[in-house]
Amino acid sequence: MHDIWPVIPVLVLILWAEFVNGWTDAPNSIATAVSTRAMSPFSALVMAAVLNFVGALVTGTAVAITIGKGIVDPNIIDLNTIAAAMIGIIIWSTVAWFYGIPTSESHGLIAGLAGAGLAKAGPSVLLWEGWSKVILGLILSSIVGFLIGMFFTTFLYRLVRNKRPDKVQKVFGKMQLLSSAFMSFSHGSNDGQKFMGVFSLAILLYFRGSSTAEITVLSVPMWVMVICAVTMGFGTMFGGWRIIRTMGLRLTKLKPIDGFAAQTASAGTIQMASMLGIPLSTTHSITTTIMGVGATRRLSAVRWGVGKELALAWILTFPICAFIAFVTTKIFMYFSS
Repeated sequence: MHDIWPVIPVLVLILWAEFVNGWTDAPNSIATAVSTRAMSPFSALVMAAVLNFVGALVTGTAVAITIGKGIVDPNIIDLNTIAAAMIGIIIWSTVAWFYGIPTSESHGLIAGLAGAGLAKAGPSVLLWEGWSKVILGLILSSIVGFLIGMFFTTFLYRLVRNKRPDKVQKVFGKMQLLSSAFMSFSHGSNDGQKFMGVFSLAILLYFRGSSTAEITVLSVPMWVMVICAVTMGFGTMFGGWRIIRTMGLRLTKLKPIDGFAAQTASAGTIQMASMLGIPLSTTHSITTTIMGVGATRRLSAVRWGVGKELALAWILTFPICAFIAFVTTKIFMYFSS
């Protein structure tokens, strides 16, 4: 009979990281709908919470398996490495949130696991095949997201060029309800399942007393999905509006047709990555898509200074989260020796 109490601190850290994810990542899926007034903040929040849950429920655990077994040697992943990765995410994401900068918890988690692995066993634990998926995710979420956003917006504007502008915006204001739903669902399908998967992985590691190398199927219980979805919803309600202002107002001015284009293009990119098991950054995807949408009007319509701030935060996420996890793991190793 296992005593549950030793694993509780790790599970609390995972839920804390999920709560922080609500601050910095979940608001991205509803930012454009709120900024264009297609939805009220409260109704957008409720919809995001529900569809994040549904997205994680129906799309399996391909991304979670990539995180758990494809980034570092699964033999070295244990409760300490998971805890160290969570601490790195929590510290860095909270600092970035304070400045209203959306960060990628996906990359924070990957970097944290890598940093913890390096602390335990050195560079040989990094699995470059898994890292190729991370790099592919960076390309998909950044370059491809920008281009799809730009081309899709151009297509929509040509489609409605002979229509009355007020009627166009009214129609697309309603259509943004659908694109917001699609974006929230997609966020859950790629991002929502990561922490659900890590939560389940921690429980499995503790009760089996094994490494992730022995885990071939990672099932996420319904009660874990509910707890994580509710936790993310509370996080969004608590502090996500700073991120919404940055994404929906500071980056570029959006009309309903622009918001629809950005959300639809970004959600499509995320769905593609989810099916391939690629841990994509939903933050990068929606941000670069919004920039692509703004660039269709004119390049000066995008506040590139804000984009530069966001890009710097993305670049810093890898080394900072890895460093925090590295140091934390060394501390754990020192006190457990």
